[in-house]
Amino acid sequence: MMSEVLENKIRSIGELENKKVSKGHVTLVGVGRLGLRIGINLIQVHRGGPKEISAFDGQKISGSDIIFNILGGNFGDYKVDFLKSICTHPESLRKVTAFKEDITKNNLDLIKGDVVSIQSAGGNTIPTTAAVIKRAHEIGAKTISTAGVFGIGEEEISVMDISEVNDSNPVVKELRAHGIEENHKIVTTGRFIEDNMPITPYVLDAYSIIMTKEILKLLM
Repeated sequence: MMSEVLENKIRSIGELENKKVSKGHVTLVGVGRLGLRIGINLIQVHRGGPKEISAFDGQKISGSDIIFNILGGNFGDYKVDFLKSICTHPESLRKVTAFKEDITKNNLDLIKGDVVSIQSAGGNTIPTTAAVIKRAHEIGAKTISTAGVFGIGEEEISVMDISEVNDSNPVVKELRAHGIEENHKIVTTGRFIEDNMPITPYVLDAYSIIMTKEILKLLM
């Protein structure tokens, strides 16, 4: 017969497991090469992690989106729809909502959630990033964004509050010019487009791991 001590231990473990459920809402602004990796990481978190993920991106999968193609995405499909298709959890456990549009200053009211992660690319995205951060803070959400993703894979990826970063980082300098001075996490390799460096899958893999960890910390 099972001892009372063992029964109590099993009961205690079961109670702990029942408490380790998904909770909270993460919004991903940008589901490109980096955003896809972060989204997949978040979907895979077990015994915790976000219960809901909102993904914003108006782009479709093209021939240059190798990571999407490797994972089975089809040309012409929306990137956010592909991320949603990867999440095979019951919606009661984890739900991915796909928004087939880019966040702009005209639809900031769509920003919801507890944590907003911004990994937009292409052109000068900083004014929109600043607007998203301000909107997120208005609704009480915590925020994190990229500030330099270039590198070959040997670079140290740093995580700091924007208040701790000096103005030698051009992304941080411009975010400050738009009024973002504190309470915002910055992730950076310290390498930028003017440094004549590529963006390698090694950097994106390492970057996505770090950003996922930081998102989970902010969600707790």
